[in-house]
Amino acid sequence: MHAALVRSLAALPPRAAVAVALSGGIDSVALALVARQVCNETEHPLYFFHVHHGLYAQADAWAAHLQVFANDLDTPLFLRRVAVEQDSGLGIEAAARNARYLALTDLAATQDVKAILLAHHRQDQAETVLLRLLRGAGVLGLGAMHADVLRGALRLVRPWLEIDRDALVAQTRAYTERSGWEPITDPSNLDAQFARGALRAELIPVLEARWPAWRQTLTRHAKQAQETSQILDEVAATDWQALEPDLEGSSFSLQRWRNLSEPRQALVLRYWLNQQCVAMPGERRLAELMRQLRQLHALGHDRGLLWQHGVHRVQCLRGRVSLSSG
Repeated sequence: MHAALVRSLAALPPRAAVAVALSGGIDSVALALVARQVCNETEHPLYFFHVHHGLYAQADAWAAHLQVFANDLDTPLFLRRVAVEQDSGLGIEAAARNARYLALTDLAATQDVKAILLAHHRQDQAETVLLRLLRGAGVLGLGAMHADVLRGALRLVRPWLEIDRDALVAQTRAYTERSGWEPITDPSNLDAQFARGALRAELIPVLEARWPAWRQTLTRHAKQAQETSQILDEVAATDWQALEPDLEGSSFSLQRWRNLSEPRQALVLRYWLNQQCVAMPGERRLAELMRQLRQLHALGHDRGLLWQHGVHRVQCLRGRVSLSSG
C-alpha cells in the first residue's frame, strides 16, 4: 500500500499539497494513516477533507470523532456541509456523490490542494463494474473508476484499485489496537434501499459462494474496458473538434453533430458530458437526449429542448447545443 501511494504521488509536482477524502470508515482511515507516513517522507503537505451530508442523525458526532483522529495524526481537518438533493432524479446515492465531489473540489481550491486521494480498492472497483453493467452503462462505463483523473486543475487519485480490502482492514485494525479509536460504521454500506448496499447485502454473498474469483475477473474487465475507452476517446476527441465547440467546451453545433453516424453521435455526447464533469447518464437518459436533438430544427425554433440531468441541463438556441448547471 505504501509503495502504491508513493508511485501515485510521484506524478505530482514536488511538495504539492494533497488531501485525503476522509469519511471515517475503515478504508479512508487506512488511506489517511498511510498518507500521513508517505507525505512526511515526500514533503507533500497533507490535509483531511470530510463532507458532512447530513443524511444521518449521527453526522455531527462523526465529524467530532474524526477531529480526534486528525488531532492524533497532527493533520488539519476541513469539513464541508452539503445539502443532498432528494428529488434530483439521479437517486440519493448519485446525488450524494455529486454533492461530495463538488464539496471536495471547493475545499481543494480553498486550500490550494492539487490532488485528492480516494480510498477505493479492488472490491469497490469490482462492485462498480457490476453496478454499471446492470445499469447498461456501455463500454465506457464498464471502465469503472480510473486510478488518476484530472478534473480541471484538480487530480482525483485512487492509488489502491489493485489492492484487496483485507490489507486496508488490517491497517486500520492495527491503529485501533494502538489508539483505541474506532472507525465509523456508515449504515448505508449494507442498507438494501441503496443499490450498492443491496449488492453487498444480497448479491455478493451469492457471488462469493459460487464464483469466489469474481472480483479479480471484473477488475480485469475494467482494465480491458479502459483500454478500449482510450481508443474511443481518441475518436470522440476528433469528432468533438469538428463540432465547432466554444472555448469553454460547453456548447457545440447541432448541425455538425447531426452529420455524424448514430454511434458516433452517442460517443461524442458521452465525451462532452465527461469533459464537463457530468455524471454519466444511463442508456435511456442518453437516448432521450439524442431523440430530442434529432427532432430539433438545425437553426431557429429550437427552444423546446430541455434535458435535465441532476443539476445540469442541456438546451439549444440558434443551432447551438449548450450545457448549464444550477
